[in-house]
Amino acid sequence: MNYNKQLPFDFEHRPSLSGDDFLISSSNQEAVAWLDKWPDWPSPCLVLYGPPGCGKTHLSHVFMASSGALQLTPAIIGDPSLASLLNSQQNFVVDDGEVNTLVRLNEVSLFHLYNNLALRGGHMLITAESHPINWEFKLADLSSRIKAAQAIGIGMPDDNLIKAVLVKLFSDRQVRVEISVIDYIMKRMERSLDAARNFVHLANELALVEKKGITLALARQVLGDL
Repeated sequence: MNYNKQLPFDFEHRPSLSGDDFLISSSNQEAVAWLDKWPDWPSPCLVLYGPPGCGKTHLSHVFMASSGALQLTPAIIGDPSLASLLNSQQNFVVDDGEVNTLVRLNEVSLFHLYNNLALRGGHMLITAESHPINWEFKLADLSSRIKAAQAIGIGMPDDNLIKAVLVKLFSDRQVRVEISVIDYIMKRMERSLDAARNFVHLANELALVEKKGITLALARQVLGDL
């Protein structure tokens, strides 16, 4: 089966440095463009925000792979013994779940880190569910810096992107799936990249156990299990 000829859409298919391929569509192309601009960002911080499953974490992994960034956690930034590591590291990522904890518990440390990065030409990528204008800060100086950073929204994937991701994930496993089955899955699954990955993983596992292809019947069974 030639998947490229059967898909009624055309996405830029970019291999990411994290080992997976990333499909670019209207929902994420601005965010990808800003990652491509690194290190020429207007400030030390860039914020990518959007709902769960839109691909923020994948993009943060791409940035870590390309920049050598360290994923920042409350434990790391709050540990005095790691001061030399933080001072020597040029780039950082704060991914979704850690944002509120960092802001709530470590505003002073985060403020000093931001200023340190500004002096040394380093950068911090933050991913979150909402625009930083909605974040609550106690430290006014930190608030003004983070809220002045470039913030790029990522939308949920549209139908065509979900379909393309499903085809690509199955293709990566050398599994052939008819487009009619892909359409059936896409119309009934949760609209997120995480859900697409989860479905393909479970469907492939079930197909291997039952020694059959990805049919409509198998797709229905996996959707029911999910």
